[in-house]
Amino acid sequence: MNYFLKANKNLLTYSLILLIGIQIFGINFFISFLGNILFLLFLIPLMLVILAFIGFSSYKSKINTCNSCGAISLGLSENCKNCGANLENIGNNNHIDKKPSESTIEVKAEEVK
Repeated sequence: MNYFLKANKNLLTYSLILLIGIQIFGINFFISFLGNILFLLFLIPLMLVILAFIGFSSYKSKINTCNSCGAISLGLSENCKNCGANLENIGNNNHIDKKPSESTIEVKAEEVK
């Protein structure tokens, strides 16, 4: 018997705490406590997915496309790094979803001597 008490000391301690706690707080407290823990286990990953979605949409809103050359910029500069066109006038006219076949880029060839 003495060996059983030494081997299962934690189990015995938690069992006594649980039995005394049920008598003091009632079984409804423990059921709601366990329900809240399970609810948090499902709520935390959902909250992380929502935060990732908000971060992605915030990142996507900062992307600008140059009307002159079609280069994509993060909106950190006022001018296009590729062609030097002014990006301030673009504003909400982002054409990320625009198909490449709808844009025309004119290229003038010059002979190098």
